[in-house]
Amino acid sequence: MLIQEKLAQAKSILQELDVDCWLTFVRESAANGDPSLAFLVGGPVTWHSAFIVTRAGQTYAMVGLYDKKGIEDLNAYDRIEAYIKGFKEPFLAMMREINPRSIAVNYSKESEICDGLTHGMYLTLQEVLGEAGLHERMISAERIISALRQRKSPLEISSMKEAIRITEDIFHSVAGFIRPGRTEKQIAAFMKEEVKKAGVDLAWEPASCPAVFTGPDTAAAHYAPTDRVVERGHILNMDFGVRYNGYCSDLQRTFYILDEGEQKAPPDVQKGFDTIVRSIENARMALHVGGQGIEVDKVSRDTITAAGFEEFPHALGHQVGRFAHDGTALLGPAWEKYSRKPFELIEKGMVFTLEPRLTVRGRGIATIEEMVLVTEQGAEFLSTPQRELLLIG
Repeated sequence: MLIQEKLAQAKSILQELDVDCWLTFVRESAANGDPSLAFLVGGPVTWHSAFIVTRAGQTYAMVGLYDKKGIEDLNAYDRIEAYIKGFKEPFLAMMREINPRSIAVNYSKESEICDGLTHGMYLTLQEVLGEAGLHERMISAERIISALRQRKSPLEISSMKEAIRITEDIFHSVAGFIRPGRTEKQIAAFMKEEVKKAGVDLAWEPASCPAVFTGPDTAAAHYAPTDRVVERGHILNMDFGVRYNGYCSDLQRTFYILDEGEQKAPPDVQKGFDTIVRSIENARMALHVGGQGIEVDKVSRDTITAAGFEEFPHALGHQVGRFAHDGTALLGPAWEKYSRKPFELIEKGMVFTLEPRLTVRGRGIATIEEMVLVTEQGAEFLSTPQRELLLIG
């Protein structure tokens, strides 16, 4: 079971980082949930709730009375306390008993995926822990949560592989549907029907999953399909993923719409596509345990510019997991918006996208997005890499 698997992993991480206690503090999680809650409970909790993992290997849960049975059914917690009138007294009793030197709490300045604690809940926690003289022991749980999210377990990898398989099958199906005269919206609608047939969910918001872009002068990314018509001589690319068993895929594929009389893509389109393929492979070969994302991004970026194209205006790749954009470490440049993420060390078990892009003038955007798993030996493809331009007659 995922929760038991990830709690066992969390205990090991606390020992590795020499942190006494990891505390996740939430309330009304269906409306205001923490990104890591899926690793701790099977569903939403209502009242103030605390989930605690200790360096000594103990797990505690403190929840409102009506949430207790659901937590018990997980068979994941050594001790469960339920309250009726208020959480403070049972929570303080639990924390006094643990008496940790450090309390890693679910907030982070640098990583959105580790920043589930609202400001109001932070103030509440400070106030309550202050009554026991424990408030000064609070630290960010960013390092713990980052490690837990990025070190994918066998169960997580299995789910992601299936999500990728389904995504690739739908890309294969839509290739037979694309033709001149069809619109971006029609192509997206076809893919969504295929998702329904597969019995899975979209990996992100339906408005832009899939994202379909045909021809030049499009929004290029993060935008809903439009009534723009597929035309001959244009590039068409799609950004698409599904969620299977709680885990996501995130892939992009590029097509070329053959012009009248063409049997293959023209040189400018083929050069752009081949540059993308080479950029991805060079980046994959540079990705290794102990390296930094900024190094991998540079390899890919330099491949693009060396071929005479402008550099892409985004990071090379992000982590994927329970969300299409997951994790803290990033394969990206040293830009302000990415903060320290490109400088985080690469670890075994991380799953990254590799997604450079370039503009072929007058034709559209050439881009591929693959998913790779970091291993002891380097990085291996989880997706089936697109090596050939997909030609539409």
